[in-house]
Amino acid sequence: MLDEALAVLDRTVESDPDQQADATPQPSGGLWRRLGLAPAVGGAEAGKEFRVMAVLACATAVAARAPEALGIEHIDDPGAFYFRNITLLVFPMLAGYFAWKRRLKTRDLTLLALAFAAAAVVANFYPFEAGDAASGTDLADTELLAALHLPILTWLLVGVAHAGGDWRDHAKRMDYVRFTGEWVLYYGLIAVAGQIFLSTAGFLFIILDIDVSTIFFEWLLPCGAAGAAVVAAWLAETRGGVLERIAPVLTSILSPLLALALLGFLVAAAVTNRAADMDRDMLIFFDLLLALVLGLVIYSTAVRDPRRPPGILDFAQLALVTAALVADVLMLGAIVGRLSDFGLTPNRVAALGENLVLMVNLAWSARLYFGFWVGRLPFASMERWQTGYAPVYALWAAAVVVAFPPLFSFA
Repeated sequence: MLDEALAVLDRTVESDPDQQADATPQPSGGLWRRLGLAPAVGGAEAGKEFRVMAVLACATAVAARAPEALGIEHIDDPGAFYFRNITLLVFPMLAGYFAWKRRLKTRDLTLLALAFAAAAVVANFYPFEAGDAASGTDLADTELLAALHLPILTWLLVGVAHAGGDWRDHAKRMDYVRFTGEWVLYYGLIAVAGQIFLSTAGFLFIILDIDVSTIFFEWLLPCGAAGAAVVAAWLAETRGGVLERIAPVLTSILSPLLALALLGFLVAAAVTNRAADMDRDMLIFFDLLLALVLGLVIYSTAVRDPRRPPGILDFAQLALVTAALVADVLMLGAIVGRLSDFGLTPNRVAALGENLVLMVNLAWSARLYFGFWVGRLPFASMERWQTGYAPVYALWAAAVVVAFPPLFSFA
């Protein structure tokens, strides 16, 4: 299985003539040159894009701390405010970068701005009730759900800008999936570099007995984390194809491992008959796990060569999807049991809806993977399904953010 994962990497490199040319005389040197931050090719246009990125990254860093720094009166609880609004402070700048790069039409730009503005109004001006201290949070259930689903909704709005406004285009949706994978990897690299910097600088100041914790943790860390989102997007766009060679290998290794973990869970659940007794925290964990599985499936679909015949990695993907589907059915049974025992609440209804949304995707994905595995369906059918299902996530996230609070009296 590892050999096939490495073969995926080899085929990807061989398919890029420019990368192959760079890699032949000096493989590692070509890689590091392509990873460099300075504009490598493209002349004045590349330099202009670098300056636009730098300005937007700085603006994002400032926006991350501007509300509290300006002393806006309605921020009674800064933690809750930033929990609701962090993506609304960062992702519009990211969308702005793509709007500039793709030369977004005025109409599309206006609609995108209105969508972000509507999300900001909902997050900050809905009359949410105070949270229950016994639940461990000061946020109402509907406020917490809205804050958790806003990143999904706003990230999909960024995708509209990434597609140049042509979100209906199948290929551009797949391009955004690939970009997301690379963006996550680049952001992770920047986060590691930032952690090394803060740790090293902090230690040096400790030697001098100077307390810089306020500057580091209240200013440098949040501002740097926000600005890094734009820098990572620029790297994924301009250094495309570098980490794209690594990401498929990571998914090829992680997918079978997760499949084994889920299969082991299903066997243990069948032996012990304890799946129906899981509490809310365990159900939340499983929702996150199923979302991770689905993310791996979607990204693996995006980076796979559709012309390649079925292999062991495709069988691993089929096993992963099937195991996740069975686990999702078990979770749905547990959620329905909690609904019948304790009644309707925003959290339970949201959990039920999310598991249904995931189950539909997993069930059809399993069917398509099986059809591809036995030679009855082309792999393109899987790609079409995943890109065609994307609006369902947007509609569900919008429903939780916009409709759930008034439906449950903002409680």
